[in-house]
Amino acid sequence: MNDRIFLLSIVLISVLGAIFRLYKIESPVADWHSWRQADTAAVARNFLRFGVDPLRPRYDDLSNIQSGKDNPMGYRMVEFPLYQVFGVVVYRMFESFGISIEKSLRIVSIIASVVSIGALGWLGKEFGNKVIGIGSAFFFAILPFNVFYGRAILPEPLMVALSLVSLVFAHISRIDKGHKAYIFAVISAIFASLALLVKPFAIFLLIPLAWMFLARFRCSLRSIAFYVIIFGISIGPLFLWRQWIANFPEGIPAYTWLLNEGNIRFKGAWFYWLFAERIGKLILGYWGVAVFVIGLLRKESIHYRIWSFFLLLGSLLYLIVIARGNVQHDYYQILLLPCVSFFLAKGANVFLYPPEVFHKTISRLLFIAVIAFTCAFSWYHVRGFYWINKPEIIEAGKVIHAIAPLDAKVIAPYNGDTTFLYQTKRQGWPIGFDIEQKIDQGATYYITISPFDAETEDLANRYSLLVRNDRFAIIELK
Repeated sequence: MNDRIFLLSIVLISVLGAIFRLYKIESPVADWHSWRQADTAAVARNFLRFGVDPLRPRYDDLSNIQSGKDNPMGYRMVEFPLYQVFGVVVYRMFESFGISIEKSLRIVSIIASVVSIGALGWLGKEFGNKVIGIGSAFFFAILPFNVFYGRAILPEPLMVALSLVSLVFAHISRIDKGHKAYIFAVISAIFASLALLVKPFAIFLLIPLAWMFLARFRCSLRSIAFYVIIFGISIGPLFLWRQWIANFPEGIPAYTWLLNEGNIRFKGAWFYWLFAERIGKLILGYWGVAVFVIGLLRKESIHYRIWSFFLLLGSLLYLIVIARGNVQHDYYQILLLPCVSFFLAKGANVFLYPPEVFHKTISRLLFIAVIAFTCAFSWYHVRGFYWINKPEIIEAGKVIHAIAPLDAKVIAPYNGDTTFLYQTKRQGWPIGFDIEQKIDQGATYYITISPFDAETEDLANRYSLLVRNDRFAIIELK
């Protein structure tokens, strides 16, 4: 296979991956993991409302649910909002065409996914062969789990893309024989720093960087000084960001539970949820496990084996260190997709070019069947991710948006889930209770999809009932 065919294959796969991710791009933010998508999108939407201030990102939740402290300004001090800034840029570019901020953010995710497809394809070629490169890009592009999250409103797709680009430049630095190697290493460190700002979990994807730089620059006084510079470029911005957000404790959600709450690490539930339910079922659709395992067993030279080892090591360490977070939320497994795709491609290479003891034609036909079943069974479970299970929150949100001032603060109880609050396009509280206290804090509307429960009846008798039907109720709290 010549370079032109390889490049054309990657381009076609990238186009295919982008097309797949356009599916339901217009959907409201009310599908799977909508609460996390809503919090992410709210930051971008409030950039449009209050002005773009990446140092003080704000979302819609004013409650104390996330941090344990009242958050009257709605600060959202988690990852640096680079993803949302890119979303605002896309929105401004196409604002005259009537594009929404939600669609703009999904476009950023799709662009990031396409970048990841290209970067992973190139890395697969460099640390395997052209078939493995094409296979890595192909699996990353078409796995249904990754298709859904490759167009979701989450920072993870951008984190993966920036991490893979960092690895690309690190490898270019490693194989370059001239002084440009230092320039490429610095560029790699810059992309690593951006990936870590977008999501600190990128550190697990970036583990191969250590081997790449050591393999290129070895150990000497000059190289040690250079390593310090590279490390500073990579980690410095994240350190400064964490120092900065410490000034806004009300905007920092509790996060220590992500590590091992409930002492779940290495327990039966940990193995079941991660390796059976998520990787085995959702990502690999049962049948893909066979291809993945064959990829793990494929014999290769020591050079390629080291790359594979560090890539796999990073994914395993991620599952081990962030044990509870990975069990709690399936979107955390987005970080695993480059590794999974690479080893699937290695397994595919064995099927397509089998040892002489195997029948070549049967092996290739079996591979087609296995991949078809992998995608079909994965899609069977992932298709529900796109469903809007509570359309009444969207309908109610449209009504309150039409009748309430933009600066109104609302109470939209939804068990602490901010999805309903996001639909109102207002800041406020995603949970009821202590209504008088919330009124003192500025709440002027109560909107609920439980129009006849006890709390709604009590408020309807004491305040102005504006709208009530069998789907929702809106009460003006004055």
